Amino acid sequence: MSARPNKSYFPAVPADEERPFDRIREFYLYEEPGLLAAIKLGDRREARRIINHLLVHIYSAGGERNELLKGLLLELVVMISRAAVEAGASQTELLGMRFSHLAELAEIDDDEALAAWLRGTLERIFTAMERQQRFDVPVMVTTTLRFMREHIVGELTREDLARHVGVSPGHLTQLLKERTGRSFVELLREVRVQAACELLVQTDKPLAEVAADCGFCDQSYLTHVFKALRGMTPKQYRDNSRSADMSPTAAPPESTP
Repeated sequence: MSARPNKSYFPAVPADEERPFDRIREFYLYEEPGLLAAIKLGDRREARRIINHLLVHIYSAGGERNELLKGLLLELVVMISRAAVEAGASQTELLGMRFSHLAELAEIDDDEALAAWLRGTLERIFTAMERQQRFDVPVMVTTTLRFMREHIVGELTREDLARHVGVSPGHLTQLLKERTGRSFVELLREVRVQAACELLVQTDKPLAEVAADCGFCDQSYLTHVFKALRGMTPKQYRDNSRSADMSPTAAPPESTP
């Protein structure tokens, strides 16, 4: 059984005693852009971090788990499922999961089981998405993402990318929008922020150097874009990620690559 996340790693959310879950819903809607981006890019680590952060805030609100909280988490799972479909998962498979989610939630009556359910659901959705992508994601999309990651430093234009994959800029734009839900500029920004996330966690490089290595013109612009996409500054992300990694209860056991 999954242990309860340690509250000390993230600040508590002030809760209204009469409406204890309003702030929780407000919080996860605030985190929604980063979670959706992580799912569409197949970034399990970042998605897990956000889910763990959400669970900590749920526990910090205190009180008995009830049907309202289950409804909020089901809404969250529906949102995650939609993002997974946009990233290439089978809509039929995820629709089937949605019915099983209702049955599973009805049986949950304690915090640990609720946390395990949410984490397990996230992992199942990622697995379904990756399984489908092995057969369905166009080579052009994977080539595009790889080229972006390899050329995050310097000026990368839509025309450069289209030329590399052998299509017109207009067709590339349409393809990216259909498969990722994002424009070229939005996707490039997300790829750069994801690269920054990795450097922040895996190295001790100063923020100015991280910015340069990830294609941002300076540290200030990195902070601006990073906060817009992740809901926190690069420093906060580094501090929170490292604190979570130090805790044996901060993340679920790794069962899949």
